[in-house]
Amino acid sequence: MSELNKEVVDLVWGRPSSGGVSASIFRRWTQGFVFCETEQTALEQFEGGPCAVIAPVQAFLLKNILFNRESSNWRQMTEEEQKTALCSTLSEILESACSSSSTGFCLVRWAKGQVPHTSTQTQSQMQDMPAPESSQPAQELQPTALAVEVLGFERFHSVLHKRTVMSVSGLREEVLSLYHTWRGCCGVLLFLYSVILTKGIENIRNEIQDTMEPLIDPVHGHGSQSLVNLLVSGHAVSNVWDGDRECSGMKLHGIHKQASVGFLTLMESLRYCKVGAFLKSPKFPIWILGSETHLSVFFTKEMSLVGPESPSEQARRVFQSYDPEDNGFIPESLLEDVMKALDLVSEPEYVSLVKSKLDPESLGIILLGPFLLEFFPDQDSGIPDSFPIYHYNGLKQSNHNERVEYVEGTALVLGFEDPMVRTDDTPVKRCLQTRWPYIELLWTTDRSPSLN
Repeated sequence: MSELNKEVVDLVWGRPSSGGVSASIFRRWTQGFVFCETEQTALEQFEGGPCAVIAPVQAFLLKNILFNRESSNWRQMTEEEQKTALCSTLSEILESACSSSSTGFCLVRWAKGQVPHTSTQTQSQMQDMPAPESSQPAQELQPTALAVEVLGFERFHSVLHKRTVMSVSGLREEVLSLYHTWRGCCGVLLFLYSVILTKGIENIRNEIQDTMEPLIDPVHGHGSQSLVNLLVSGHAVSNVWDGDRECSGMKLHGIHKQASVGFLTLMESLRYCKVGAFLKSPKFPIWILGSETHLSVFFTKEMSLVGPESPSEQARRVFQSYDPEDNGFIPESLLEDVMKALDLVSEPEYVSLVKSKLDPESLGIILLGPFLLEFFPDQDSGIPDSFPIYHYNGLKQSNHNERVEYVEGTALVLGFEDPMVRTDDTPVKRCLQTRWPYIELLWTTDRSPSLN
C-alpha cells in the first residue's frame, strides 16, 4: 500500500498543508457501517461528513432489500441477513466501479496483526490483535475520540494492506469474509479506498472536472459530488446532467447511463444545477436527496414511478431541454424545434397558428403549462394518485427523539391544473419538486423529515 499512499491521500484529502489533515475531520470519517438498533435495515451515521458514502450504500442496500429479497417485512433482518445484504451491496458498488476486468478488484483492509481494538475493561487503549479469520468475529470498535486520537491519520495509512481479486465470485467471497472489517473502526474509509483503487486513481482523475478538488472537503469534511457520483454510477464525474457538455472549449463530463438509484438535490430548486434524466429517473424508485450539507434517502416500493416516460413526461423533458435556465418558458422562435423533436406536425403554417394560440398577447414566449395542455391534455402518466413513501436520515440528531427511524408518509402526484390546498413548503418537498413539480407530501409524523 505504501507506494500508493500519497496518491490516495492527495486524491481523497487533498494536498494537506503543513498542519496535515484536521484530526476532527478524520475522526468523523472513522466509523464503520453500523446498523441501527431501532431500524434493522438502516445504517447509522455518527457525525457529519461520511454521508457521502453511507447514503449511497444505504440507497443500494434498500434496493436489494426491497426488490431482491423475499420477505414480508423489509424493515426486519436477522444479523445474518444484515451481513448478506451489506456485503452484497458493497460488492455491487465495487463491481460498478471496476474499469476493466483485467485489473480486477482491489480491497483495502488492515495489515495482518494491525486490527484496531479497544480493551473492553478500560476502553482507553488501542492495541494490535491478530487479523480475524472469516469465521471468527473481530471485536468491533465504535469510534471514540480517544481511540481515534491514538490511531491518528498517519498511523491509519501506515497499517493498510491491499489485496486484488480477479473474479466477481472471488470479490464477493472476499467482501463477505471482511464483514467485521467493514463494520468496525474506519470501515467506511476502507471501503472508500477499495472503490478508489478498484476504479483506478488515474481513471478518477480523468473524470473529475477539477483535479485539485479532493473527494473530501478539507475544511468542512463533506464528500464531493464526484465522490457521490462514483458510488452511484461508477464514474467520478463532477456534474449531474446527462452526457457531456462543451463550455468555452472544455468538455464537462456528466452521467452517461441510467443509474440504479437516483439523485435529487435542493440545489436544483435554488437553480445552482440541473439534474439529468439518468439520475432523476433511475431503475428503482430510490433517490439520494442532497441538501447544502447532508445526504439522506427518499424511497418507495411504487415501481410505476420509474416506468417508461409517458408522452407528456417526454414532452416536458424535451421542452425543458430548450429551456436550460429552467424559466418555465421558451422563446417562440424555438417552438418549431420543440415540435419537431416531439414528432408533432411542424409545418410553418401550423406552427404559426400554435404560436398565436399559445401566445395571444404576442409576448414572444411559449409557456410550458399551456404547451402541455394543448398537445397532451388528460395524459395519464401511469403513476397512481397516491402511494406510500419513506425517508431515511442516518444522523441521530436529525431524527425525532434522536432515534434513527424511517419516516413514513403518503405522496400525491398531481397535474399542474389540479386545484387543491397545498401542503407545507419544506426542503424535502422542494427537493422532490425538481422531479415531480406538483407533488404533495403527507407525513405520519408531526414534523416533516429533515434533509440536514
